[in-house]
Amino acid sequence: MKAHLRSFIQFLSSERRLSPNTLESYERDLNIFIDYFQLQGVSAIGDVHKHHILRYLNELRQQGRAVATVSRYTVSIRSFFQYLTRERFIAYDPSTELETPKQEKRLPKVLTVEEVERILSVPVITTAAGARDNAMLEVLYATGIRVTELITLDVEHVDASMGFIRCVGTNAKERIVPLGGVACKALTTYIQSMRHKLLKGDCTEQALFLNHLGTRMTRQGFWKIIKKHAVEAGILSEITPHTLRHSFAAHLLENGADLRSVQEMLGHADISTTQIYTQVTKTRMKDVYNLAHPRAKVK
Repeated sequence: MKAHLRSFIQFLSSERRLSPNTLESYERDLNIFIDYFQLQGVSAIGDVHKHHILRYLNELRQQGRAVATVSRYTVSIRSFFQYLTRERFIAYDPSTELETPKQEKRLPKVLTVEEVERILSVPVITTAAGARDNAMLEVLYATGIRVTELITLDVEHVDASMGFIRCVGTNAKERIVPLGGVACKALTTYIQSMRHKLLKGDCTEQALFLNHLGTRMTRQGFWKIIKKHAVEAGILSEITPHTLRHSFAAHLLENGADLRSVQEMLGHADISTTQIYTQVTKTRMKDVYNLAHPRAKVK
């Protein structure tokens, strides 16, 4: 079974050109799936039938797994068996007609402009690490790019004089995203005055944002940075790097940006993904109305 999984992951990487994080997710989910069946004495992938898969998914639900988690496992399993059937490793697809659990749509977590300002003001820019953190946070909020796109930026991807960055999104799709004046200034300060202090003598390193070892910043490393600065800013709610991406989109729409432009900047393939932020702005508008209007509530 594991040989088939390796073949599938190679297919996703070379043919579908999925991101390393997506590949890792598929591999992790399917390794757990295969281990489960091997413990049940099912050693050949062709011996897995629909009732086996249904029992496995039901056990996940009984373990208290979230609907989103079970849904992700279902998608991974279905994609795996579709590949195996198409490549004729198995005679039929046992995942056919598997229903993906319906997920409750949750509005993304969005910070207020004041909360964002508080986080952005925390890093001490007179130190190399502080200037780096400041530049990363400013770029993330100014562009709304994904954290993976942020940490994979190289120095050559930045044109501060023209006010844009070039990033590679999902499916290796490249796009140009504009930078605001504040983010340009933060980047210029970091690149010209502080980045060399983090290089550790390796002048061949092309990564824009470096960690304390002088190598490319990792997702986990930046995750720790943003959580640290959020706490220092007095924001106690759970915050992730994606929170600034959500805030970027919501704040643009609140201030009159058109949906298509926001979709392009975010790198969404489907505008319906971007439309979720219009619901956020409507919810925030209603909250403001209820707080401010003297006749919003019945006494």
